Amino acid sequence: MKTIRIASLALLTTAPLSGQVNTDTVRAGRFDYGKMWTFENAPARYFTEAYGFDANAAWFERARGAALRIPGCSAAFVSPRGLVVTNHHCIRDAVVQLSKPGENLDDNGFYAKTLQEERRIPNYYVDQLIAVEDVSAEILAAIDRATDDAGRRTARTQAISAVRDRMMRAANDPLITVQVVPLYNGGRYSAYTFRRYTDVRLVAAAELQMGFFGGDPDNFTYPRYALDFGFLRVYGPDGQPINNTQYFNWSETGPQEGEVVFVIGNPGTTNRLSTIAQLEFRRDVLLPAQARVFDARIQALWEFYREDEKTANELDVRGLVFGLSNSWKQYVGQIDALNTPVIVAKKRAAERQLRDSINAKPALRQAYGTAIDRIAAIQPRNRELAPYFNAFTLWGNGSYESAVLRRVIAVWQGLQAIQRGGVPADTINAMQQRILQIRDLPKGLERRLLIARLKDLATLPANDPIRIAALGSMTPEAAADRLMTESVFSTAQRTAAAMTGMSDPNDPAMLIVNATMPRFSEYATRQQQNATEEADLAQQLGRARFEIYGTAVPPDGTGSPRITDGVVRGYEYNGTTAPAHTTFFGMYDRFYAHGPDTDWNLPKRWLPVPAGLDLNTALNFISTADTYGGNSGSPAVTQDLALVGLNFDRNMEGLSRNFIYLPERGRNIMVDVRAIREALDDVYDADRIVLEVLTHKMYATEREADAAARPRR
Repeated sequence: MKTIRIASLALLTTAPLSGQVNTDTVRAGRFDYGKMWTFENAPARYFTEAYGFDANAAWFERARGAALRIPGCSAAFVSPRGLVVTNHHCIRDAVVQLSKPGENLDDNGFYAKTLQEERRIPNYYVDQLIAVEDVSAEILAAIDRATDDAGRRTARTQAISAVRDRMMRAANDPLITVQVVPLYNGGRYSAYTFRRYTDVRLVAAAELQMGFFGGDPDNFTYPRYALDFGFLRVYGPDGQPINNTQYFNWSETGPQEGEVVFVIGNPGTTNRLSTIAQLEFRRDVLLPAQARVFDARIQALWEFYREDEKTANELDVRGLVFGLSNSWKQYVGQIDALNTPVIVAKKRAAERQLRDSINAKPALRQAYGTAIDRIAAIQPRNRELAPYFNAFTLWGNGSYESAVLRRVIAVWQGLQAIQRGGVPADTINAMQQRILQIRDLPKGLERRLLIARLKDLATLPANDPIRIAALGSMTPEAAADRLMTESVFSTAQRTAAAMTGMSDPNDPAMLIVNATMPRFSEYATRQQQNATEEADLAQQLGRARFEIYGTAVPPDGTGSPRITDGVVRGYEYNGTTAPAHTTFFGMYDRFYAHGPDTDWNLPKRWLPVPAGLDLNTALNFISTADTYGGNSGSPAVTQDLALVGLNFDRNMEGLSRNFIYLPERGRNIMVDVRAIREALDDVYDADRIVLEVLTHKMYATEREADAAARPRR
């Protein structure tokens, strides 16, 4: 498959989006910190006043109970018999895992025509939030009784464990799990009680090519044409589908432009409460290093893919690339945001406002008045580590590091443990087995990953001992070839044969690791020390912030349940206008414009256009809702709590949301439920699902559903 990538490192110097800005006149906005509202501090009055309906406690309880959390993503109940809908990309690993010999569910999709054919996903869960308790007083009191930073950290950990243990004992239910989540960087704490279901079965999933239509080039862009959906079902301890009373009705009309939607999910970590000094460090050091290292791995993987597509597919190289590319695009977008004058000016204005508010109150000034400056004082220490962010990002990573270096790192760690003494023989044997289990990579991939790492080490100063040990006077390419021919760690077979002689200091891989690992350990220790000190100060600042603003400012994303509001609305870009909705017409246009051997290919069942498929059906739509990573699969609902879409992405302009919420052009992107129903009806022939979401009656077989569907037609 041909793959198109946007220019890489050139984007690191993209000109600010806003042009010339008089930053002296920029002020912080009401919602700059976002709209990731918590359910324990639900914005009932704001929703009611802004959108003209009664957003009462019962409304929020219904919204909370029907929304779900699954590993890494969000989801929703859409029937009273445990039927769950989410994004395809959220359950892709399960789809691959459940493929039987001779099947390829990735390429062909999956639909269980009967209840018996629904396949249980091993080691999986669905969490339903059933209660929230503010436990700030208990935890903060324990922290305040400590007399130093180390004591406060210990007290915090112990208090959180005590709260969780107490609540778990009180529940006395194997289906209950409790998570205590710090909010406002630890300025507040909430205990979330979930009902955790562990018998979860795959019901249906679109083909990977439909869920990922447009591939990496379309990722974080709009207009989009992805049919990113899948269905699961939750079963109870009796092995039967559960009976649940809280679920979203399936909208038959979808959202209209200008209509408000509410997106409910579990947004991941954001950094909107970070100080200017912290953001400058991310902009100047951390993000560029991550972007460069990730870009190099992406290039290495694509080069191998073009060299040996068959083997690359067996290793799921495309999946690895997408994971890296997803992060890489985010880093590039965040760098651009932090180089945009108006964004930086708004963040500075907000920080000045916070500092002035702290200093205006003697008690706050005494307790927290130096926190911002103390955080700033840590950043020069972080910048001292700058050379090593390039050298050590992804160091030893199981997916993106060469097998040679992974083996020698493991050996070095084992030798260090042995030298410290007291390591039992069975532990040594276990370490040896772990080393031997590191499988060989194809030579083309191994060499490219080695070159990428050696280029990372080549960014160190010329006199650095690590660079000298890794390269000497050689190029990264020559050094990689030497490692692959001369090191005993070059293959699993040679490693096994030489197991007793692995401490040879003249082995070229051992030369690298002996020079690198002590420095890496020092780097990791210093980085952790700085991060710990920053976290302590951020917690103090979080307490001050909550004292000043209360719940008017929502906390950063934490992977905990949130609800956000937005309006379905297009936007201007590149001299034109992005529509609020796209359709199946556009999807086929992309296919015919780019051709079959591209990221815009269509699976066989979609060609030619299936009979009955209404190409005018809305496929994707956008809104101004405040979403982030972790919101994938989040239900988008109307004020009547009817499901109209599933969140699956943001546009490039929305990547600044790690730091600030700006709805002017940032949009979240959703698959429209009308497209899902149309596809289920006319492409996948999945009447069993269609009738269940529309009538709330579960059918055991497709035959039963077909019989029930005839009068409707």
